[in-house]
Amino acid sequence: MSQRQVLQVFEQYQKARTQFVQTVAELASRPQNIETLQNAGVMSLLRPLLLDIVPTIQQTAALALGRLANYNDDLAEAVVKGDILPQLVYSLAEQNRFYKKAAAFVLRAVAKHSPQLAQSVVDCGALDALVICLEEFDPGVKEAAAWALGYIARHNAELAQAVVDAGAVPLLVLCIQEPELSLKRIAASALSDICKHSPELAQTVVDAGAIAHLAQMILNPDAKLKRQVFSALSQISKHSVDLAEMVVEAEIFPAVLTCLKDPDEYVKKNVATLIREIAKHTPELAQLIVNAGGVAAVVDYIGDSKGNVRLPGIMMLGYVAAHSENLAMAVIVSKGVVQLAIALSEEPEDHLQAAVAWALGQIGRHTPEHSKAVAVANVLPKLLNCYLRADATEDLQTKSKRSLKNNLQKCVHLPALEPLLHDAPPNILKHVVGQFSKVLPHDSKARRFFVTSGGLKKIQEIKAEPGSALAEYVNTINNCYPEEIVKYYSPGYSDALLERVENFAPKS
Repeated sequence: MSQRQVLQVFEQYQKARTQFVQTVAELASRPQNIETLQNAGVMSLLRPLLLDIVPTIQQTAALALGRLANYNDDLAEAVVKGDILPQLVYSLAEQNRFYKKAAAFVLRAVAKHSPQLAQSVVDCGALDALVICLEEFDPGVKEAAAWALGYIARHNAELAQAVVDAGAVPLLVLCIQEPELSLKRIAASALSDICKHSPELAQTVVDAGAIAHLAQMILNPDAKLKRQVFSALSQISKHSVDLAEMVVEAEIFPAVLTCLKDPDEYVKKNVATLIREIAKHTPELAQLIVNAGGVAAVVDYIGDSKGNVRLPGIMMLGYVAAHSENLAMAVIVSKGVVQLAIALSEEPEDHLQAAVAWALGQIGRHTPEHSKAVAVANVLPKLLNCYLRADATEDLQTKSKRSLKNNLQKCVHLPALEPLLHDAPPNILKHVVGQFSKVLPHDSKARRFFVTSGGLKKIQEIKAEPGSALAEYVNTINNCYPEEIVKYYSPGYSDALLERVENFAPKS
């Protein structure tokens, strides 16, 4: 065989390998092909090509493996069992930027599925190699490494700590300062994934100077970047008063409030989540948000949103109102109760109704004035309905019941309590009757209205256990009226009257 023929054979072999990996990579990009590729044993065929002498074949083989591993945890598990990870980690340090991106993609695709698979990536020494990639000149390599590190860190505190211990945080903070938008997004996302698990991990990110750089990007025009920035800031803020104060000190208010009207739903939701996480900690932080116009902005946001996007706004109002009478009044003045009442009527999901019920309970529990604001919005019958609904979740029933009690124990606005007299079960009725027993002895107009509206008649129909609180409340109310009036509205009185008529002997 001549030299020319030998070269032709090698050329054909190279072409065949190239065509094979390119075809597999292409097929692996479509979900309907995955099972067929898996059954054909494509993993074992790709593995040796990771060490091919031709760089493009190596890179395409890695890309194909990444696409397969990305599809489901079984295929990711097959990559681990095929002993492919150590090979990729070794190549991360040795190969060119194209291969590094492909190798980091495989590591990310394996790590994303479960803590166990992410731990397999860590165990093969990937963290150090990925952190070194964060120092590469090429932004694409940095992005691929940051993405993989974020996917490892997101599972639990132990994996996030491993990423921190490998020295990733300062380099990720440098990445968010790079000019490339996609690199900024991925680095901010990775920092968010590290922060979310514990105050200590969030503090590590803060100590690396992340807050100031994140805060500078809150008005960036890129929606995807803003999503990650607000996510990271809220993950920092949620853990403690100190961390929330550090975020506030970066002077994010009132600028962040404009983002509650962002066209991107995820941006809006993440901003509302950030405001909620800050507001929940202390009355001082909540007051700062109120002073910046935050409550009014969140009320508008709830009015403009639907479904789960509404949730952080609803909870933010509840947290603010819970702190003090004045803060709860700020929610009322900003028409927060009205918007919550609309949300309670509109939202079909139990978890959203439960959040609204909880927030209304926090608003109404302070004083009669607060509970009146809740009562006149006509939400008490709706809360009762949520509590009594047979198919309601336990959480919705619990929160609706507690909210009703919180409001009823303060409410002296009798017209709003009247409908509950006829519909409430005994454990709620006790609180309703208790409020009437507080008001009626001191208000003659209310006593008259109570008779004409049918309230007194309803009271006579209540079967209260002697000596119970409910029996005491009923007696207090009855003592507000002449005995003959109470008798007149008692069950069976008309029969007694008729009997007297029958037995009455007219004077001749």
